[in-house]
Amino acid sequence: ATLTYDTLRFEYEDFPETKEPVWILGRKYSVFTEKEEILLDVTSRLWFTYRKNFPAIGGTGPTSDTGWGCMLRCGQMIFAQALVCRHLGRDWRWIKGKRQTDNYFNVLNAFIDKKDSYYSIHQIAQMGVGEGKSIGQWYGPNTVAQVLKKLATFDTWSSLAVHIAMDNTVVMEEIRRLCQSNFPCAGAAACPALESDVFYNGCPADAGVRDRLSLWKPLVLLIPLRLGLTEINEAYIETLKHCFMMPQSLGVIGGKPNSAHYFIGYVASGMDLPGEELIYLDPHTTQPAVEPNDGSCLPDESFHCQHPPCRMSIAELDPSIAVGFFCNTEEDFNDWCQQIKKLSLVRGALPMFELVERQPSHFSNPDVLNLTPDSSDADRLERFFDSEDEDFEILSL
Repeated sequence: ATLTYDTLRFEYEDFPETKEPVWILGRKYSVFTEKEEILLDVTSRLWFTYRKNFPAIGGTGPTSDTGWGCMLRCGQMIFAQALVCRHLGRDWRWIKGKRQTDNYFNVLNAFIDKKDSYYSIHQIAQMGVGEGKSIGQWYGPNTVAQVLKKLATFDTWSSLAVHIAMDNTVVMEEIRRLCQSNFPCAGAAACPALESDVFYNGCPADAGVRDRLSLWKPLVLLIPLRLGLTEINEAYIETLKHCFMMPQSLGVIGGKPNSAHYFIGYVASGMDLPGEELIYLDPHTTQPAVEPNDGSCLPDESFHCQHPPCRMSIAELDPSIAVGFFCNTEEDFNDWCQQIKKLSLVRGALPMFELVERQPSHFSNPDVLNLTPDSSDADRLERFFDSEDEDFEILSL
């Protein structure tokens, strides 16, 4: 049964007592000495849940995503974390009642449930039609990643380079070409002047011009994977845990069949904890759609999970996932590559994907960035994380 927002704060357990560290999106914590810091970090992540009574999608479509939008909401959460890192920084924290910056509200407005927000449920659902998904249909991790990549091209304020690594392979050359596609203007005077008070989707319109001065577009790297057939192969668990330790981590979207979650960390075994558990934000709570109040300020408390986060055993994770990373600079990307290479040397850690300098010759399509799932697969598979599974090479020992 789905708990309501009001009951969550009473029924979820606190963190277990364990001497092992807790990892939240690249940050290491101790339960004994930093519990408040852990909870503040979790609360500061943007939490997107089912909503009801929003404007009809497409004008005549659904006014609620309850029952079908959980993976879309998880896609919003992992992408919102990228925007938070881009515009606010990983150290930013949300504190109830504290006035937040304009950049914070610009990020939040990009996900509000209305047709003209960059990453709204409306935009994701309608863009998904081009990926073979009718409005109201289940998404898998790969589908939502493909849709978010397309939507990001309209977000000139964030000016992100979004790369989706297919075939379990990350090609460094392709990423560098994508992120270095911006060339600097000859000088500030050569760039067209824009009024600083012009806004689009709540975001400054001149931000894209400023970002064209940069040699590196901030990278959002999403890697759809299938780590087993019907359940996750234990050989990949150690590698998956290390992904949450990297400072570039955006977390993981996936979950259980018919139930998508946004995973932001993990906690190791403790005295009252029989096995390692993933820490996640759960979208399966229906809240009313939010409208700006009279002062045009957006009430934001319902976008932050103010109770201890959910946990589940790593072994229960559905094998179809997408792992996310954010590299704000070229140095961040180079550091990430080094960490992935070192991870391949960790004993007992089977690589989840391959990191190569150039595109392997066996890639049949030279433009792997634009691969989309075959919608006919949905007719042959019954599982929730289904529609794109046959696009993946099944990883095995």
